[in-house]
Amino acid sequence: MNTPQRRHDRHELAGLSAAELVQLYRTGQASPVEATSAVYARIDRHNDALNAFVHLDPEAAAQAAVASEARWLAGKPLSALDGVPVSIKDLILTQGMPTLRGSLTVEANQPWDVDAPATARLREAGAVILGKTATPEFGCKGTTASRRHGVTRNPWQMSRTPGGSSGGAAAAVAAQMGPLAVGTDGAGSIRIPAAFSGVVGLKPSFGRVPAYPLSPFGTVAHLGPMAQSVTDCALLLNVLAQPDARDWTSLPPDGRDYTVGLNDGVRGLRIAYSPTLGYADRVDEQVAAAVRAAAFAFVDLGAQVDQLDPGFADPLDITVGLWCAGSHAVFSGLSPAQQAQVDPEFALQAERGATLSVLDVQRLHQRRGELGSHMRQFMQRYDLLITPAVACTAFAATAVGEPPPLDGLFNFTPFSYPFNLTQQPAISVPCGLSTEGLPIGLQIVGPMFGDALVLRAARAFESAKPWAKLDTSPALI
Repeated sequence: MNTPQRRHDRHELAGLSAAELVQLYRTGQASPVEATSAVYARIDRHNDALNAFVHLDPEAAAQAAVASEARWLAGKPLSALDGVPVSIKDLILTQGMPTLRGSLTVEANQPWDVDAPATARLREAGAVILGKTATPEFGCKGTTASRRHGVTRNPWQMSRTPGGSSGGAAAAVAAQMGPLAVGTDGAGSIRIPAAFSGVVGLKPSFGRVPAYPLSPFGTVAHLGPMAQSVTDCALLLNVLAQPDARDWTSLPPDGRDYTVGLNDGVRGLRIAYSPTLGYADRVDEQVAAAVRAAAFAFVDLGAQVDQLDPGFADPLDITVGLWCAGSHAVFSGLSPAQQAQVDPEFALQAERGATLSVLDVQRLHQRRGELGSHMRQFMQRYDLLITPAVACTAFAATAVGEPPPLDGLFNFTPFSYPFNLTQQPAISVPCGLSTEGLPIGLQIVGPMFGDALVLRAARAFESAKPWAKLDTSPALI
């Protein structure tokens, strides 16, 4: 006689990873309807305080969950993510939901009848789309606050920012309001909030995840997965990396399953560890210590770890120049009335971009190419590069127009933007807590097209140094 398998209660389901949920669906211990209900209960309880979601569609999600449940009962799931709740950043088109880009300049009352490639692939996989997550206006900065939607907060400490610009996505995953999220990363916008919020965030090789429409910030902008675990990131990348002809810059599909070989470890790999990249002179001492310990944990895992810098100067001016040129392109397409509504930081970026000549921009692209070539050559000597993900832990959350706690658009992110310029895959994995109880992120950078290797190394570290999810925060009990 078979022993009945225990059903999981709603509280447990909200805290489970995508991989764990799918296993329960497969064995009949839980259903997509139950999991979706559990996640929405969590959202109902905490989103008003966190402001992670800016649009929700519980009716559509419930319908998707019912359809998924029927497929699982029939033994015909569409994918390894069928029935898993997922959120979409509010820069990514989603049919039936407004994509307001955190901006008062976008009219909400218009047809929303197009899915971006990432959204379309998720629907085809049977995932349950919960809603849209917060972003600063046009994804313009590394924190998440906008005049349209207000301030998004960090579930680890509600007075702190979750980072940005995928801050709503990171806050949602950290607070267990959905195990998966799709973010974007133009200068660190997946990895910064992943580090600040204690989740895993992968910026894949440029073009690995198709985009439509293409970002106004050009070929520094990537789409990628954010999740509770490296395994979940791999599962989500499997879906997101499918081809879409609308993106002419996308890579040919590689046909791989990113979960295959995920647990193969790092024995024999050559890893460079750079605590400053040779120029970051304001790294928090606790961040530096946690990342150093994490880097040399790879020695115990069988890798060769050498401390050295990759040998390039700070490319901040390249990043700022190209970014501000993109800001100007967006800003110049707005009416004077709309321009008066935008975030002052975005307006300043656009103003700076307007000063750049065609020759200036062309020279920035040439220097970017030199950096990309340098790193392609460096990655022939080393399989991976390890750095801090961010130079500090999460600082105070501020509203648009309030003085920011830190000066400068990118001064706390010296480790992220270089690898948008070079288009290499890079992941942030939690590697510790500060004395204030705030997460610290470890960045692992791979060679171009080495997404599977980056995931494998991140999984090796995660297995050796398991990360406790945020489930006991006083703010979230």
